[in-house]
Amino acid sequence: MRTAAEPGTGRNGAKPGSRGAGTESGTGAKAGTRAMRTAAEPGTGRSGAKSGSRGAGMESGAGWKAEAQTARTAGPGTGRNGAKPGSRGVRTESGDTRAGQAGGAGSVAFGQSAAGRKLVRPAADLSGLPVAKNEEVEADIVGIGHEGEGVGRVNGFTLFIQGALPGERVLVKVLKLKKQYGYAKLLRIIKASPDRIKAPCPIYSQCGGCQLQHLSYEAQLRFKRQLVVDNLERIGKLRVAGAAEAVSGSVARGQGQAGAAEGVQSDAGSGIAVEGQEQAGAMDSAISGGGILVRPTLGMSDPWRYRNKAQVPIGFAAAADGEEGGLVGGFYAQGSHRIIDMDECLIQQENNDRVVAAVKRMARELGIRAYNEETHKGLLRHVVARYGFNTGDIMVVLVTNGGDIPRRDELVGLIREEIPGIKSICQNINTDRTNVIFGDRTRVLWGDDVIYDTIGDIRFAISARSFYQVNPVQTEVLYGQALNFAGLTGEETVIDAYCGIGTISLFLAQRARQVYGVEIVGEAIDDARRNARLNGIRNVQFETGAAEVVIPEWRREGIAPDVIVVDPPRKGCDGALLDTILEMRPSRVVYVSCNPSTLARDLRVLEDGGYTTVEVQPVDMFPHTVHVECVIGMQRIDT
Repeated sequence: MRTAAEPGTGRNGAKPGSRGAGTESGTGAKAGTRAMRTAAEPGTGRSGAKSGSRGAGMESGAGWKAEAQTARTAGPGTGRNGAKPGSRGVRTESGDTRAGQAGGAGSVAFGQSAAGRKLVRPAADLSGLPVAKNEEVEADIVGIGHEGEGVGRVNGFTLFIQGALPGERVLVKVLKLKKQYGYAKLLRIIKASPDRIKAPCPIYSQCGGCQLQHLSYEAQLRFKRQLVVDNLERIGKLRVAGAAEAVSGSVARGQGQAGAAEGVQSDAGSGIAVEGQEQAGAMDSAISGGGILVRPTLGMSDPWRYRNKAQVPIGFAAAADGEEGGLVGGFYAQGSHRIIDMDECLIQQENNDRVVAAVKRMARELGIRAYNEETHKGLLRHVVARYGFNTGDIMVVLVTNGGDIPRRDELVGLIREEIPGIKSICQNINTDRTNVIFGDRTRVLWGDDVIYDTIGDIRFAISARSFYQVNPVQTEVLYGQALNFAGLTGEETVIDAYCGIGTISLFLAQRARQVYGVEIVGEAIDDARRNARLNGIRNVQFETGAAEVVIPEWRREGIAPDVIVVDPPRKGCDGALLDTILEMRPSRVVYVSCNPSTLARDLRVLEDGGYTTVEVQPVDMFPHTVHVECVIGMQRIDT
């Protein structure tokens, strides 16, 4: 589940003008340490596809079709699900553009010749389209796009319309056209969806942090399940059990959430089991070809104020004649680098709001200059607030464009005086011209270098740049599902790939004989080892390195896992890691995903290598955004 985004920032800290890696959902991938591994280049989409192509995330499906994407269809002689016999499966990427893919590896992209010379891109022939630029037309909304926009149809032509919802008929003005799709502005709702509600956030229409506040929460949960189903079917070419079969016996909210949370402490040992005999039926159904069980999305009973971390960009208000205005801090307006000044965010924990508002006011009073990204001048780039939901600990991180903070001692004194519960004040120094939030150097200005929080029975030390799930309530639900899918009896050896600071590893270690965790970010492994010591857990070993490199080394040392757990970034698992899993042949694979499209791609590979996908449980880690997490249980077919 490589996720955690700040409203209005990319998962790697990229600003929404670049649409980089989707908002650390919240919107929010994994920030902090994960950013070092998963950062998308500015100008790329959520999975690295350029935003102009609107690839990766164009999720299609019955009732929620975003757009029919080009898929590699099976030809004569292909095996089940379109994979050729003996092949490792269709490695369809999620970055297919709406206009289709351009050429193969040997083709030359528009705009550059083989010799590197600039070419003139031929103008697209837009004649014959059923709409024209600046025309006002009525559109029927048939789905939701990967950025929360409504997907409209006008005489079969697709228009992406911000603010529209499925089932609505709307009047729009066409703004921009391409050969196969276009963009339009919502002018008037002719027929409203019964799922439409008034967004409670006063700046929802301006801020890019949330995309679905105007959609009822129940409808959000349905949409997210369908998003997963669409990707499994379209990209993974996997058969999903029928809607009635998938929904029966499972609850999306309330009881379902409580049951998943209780699963963290409950006895496991029934294989890939969450609900005993019902789950055994899901296993039989998957193996016999009856389809994968995709359960209703597990949502929150109170889907507000759930984020334990705020990463707020600091800048200047607009002023006349190009001059810099006063210091502001908030989130980026959709599709821009313009900061919307704000002191309250309805998905942030209230203490984080208070911290950020106080630090902004103190900086103004002390004359600390905001950072200007255009001139690379000024000092204060971001204010980061972290809050321990179960401990009340608060950390403030000042991200600065240089090491010296004017009147630093006064600032530290004011923060200590005005913020109850403050345990740590840190400074992170980032002097690069970059959209990534954190630099490499962090120092403590006052207090401890970490704060603490708990998930279930496990206590975690959280440093300034540590990755730690931003929604602790749903994290416990998510990990409860992963633990149950692992089916541990106390005798198993488990490998946790992409282990981060050891969050899942330490849960697994409570039920396994031995757990091995691997993570490419050394700082995260230091945190993981510290967390193991903090909890007195000795049957876990952590190593720094790429999973696809370290795990084969473990195999040569004679380590044979019964279960492998993967929790990759949005780009999904490295192909070499998937090959390693197939070579090591564990009885079960548990896949925790933050990107349904790359999840589906990877499941296709594992299925073609001898595994069956038994059950998929979507979990709403980031309410009011388009992001969804999933836990997937897989079983080796011959076990």
